[in-house]
Amino acid sequence: MQQIPVYAFTGFLDSGKTKFIQETLEDPRFNAGERTLLLAFEEGEEEYDFSAYPYQNVYLEVLDQETVTTKELQALAKKYKIQRVVAELNGMQQVGDLYMRFPEDWVVAQEVMFADSTTIMAYNNNMRNLVMDKLVGAQMVVFNRMTPGADQMPLHKLARAANRRIDILYDYTDGTTAYDDIEDPLPFDINAPVIEVKDEDYALWYRDVSEEPQKYDGKTVRFKAQVAMLRRDKNGMFAPGRFVMTCCVEDIQFCGIPCRYEGAAGLESRSWVMVTAKISAEKHRLYKGDVGPVLTALEVEKNAKPADPDVATF
Repeated sequence: MQQIPVYAFTGFLDSGKTKFIQETLEDPRFNAGERTLLLAFEEGEEEYDFSAYPYQNVYLEVLDQETVTTKELQALAKKYKIQRVVAELNGMQQVGDLYMRFPEDWVVAQEVMFADSTTIMAYNNNMRNLVMDKLVGAQMVVFNRMTPGADQMPLHKLARAANRRIDILYDYTDGTTAYDDIEDPLPFDINAPVIEVKDEDYALWYRDVSEEPQKYDGKTVRFKAQVAMLRRDKNGMFAPGRFVMTCCVEDIQFCGIPCRYEGAAGLESRSWVMVTAKISAEKHRLYKGDVGPVLTALEVEKNAKPADPDVATF
């Protein structure tokens, strides 16, 4: 099955998505005549000017992101014999909900979020779940309408809280742009003989070790966690972890790491333990064929005092 690449552009109304897509489709380096389905899931003040495109194989469809179906998208792909999709998403809808309705052969090749630097913090205060939803999956965020000399740190922290790998671009009102170069030192020493993870830093450590398990391969870690039993590995293995909240109460989930331990069967589910373990980067069924962190317990101390806070946050 031949895959159809999807270039998705997210952000709230009037954040600059339409202007960027227009300029991209005007660029012959991107638009070399590919049959492109341009999906607009919201309508702002900007309109697309097809006369400016070097090739006319661009087909615009305005759709309702909340109600569009897989069959409708498949029909459009067949109608226009498309080779790729460019999608301007509705900022008030969840990104993942739409992706689940994409045809099987549609693959998101790139996701870029656009954010008006003068309003994004207000959106974050009032609709944090929608802001996080877009930042988590994006490869890049563009903070536009930035005043030269403005403080980058609040925007940097907002993006990094959701996605440590996201590229950050600042687009200034004087026409200049600059990539974010602020370093993010981790709150624990990964080169220490034993990496000591404090209660308040568990979520950050979990995300970092999950995203870059090779970086931790062979290292020893010590952290407080709750016991979760693994259905298929009841003997000799458990998953110490914590409940983690990304943006709101509704998205709290347990984030644990498989751990080899001979005494696993004697542990009580949801009890608190202090774990000291060696980390290895390897495949495990929980990672669905990918490489991830796996622990080998050196010591498991029972009856540990519950972590403070008990729910970890980024």
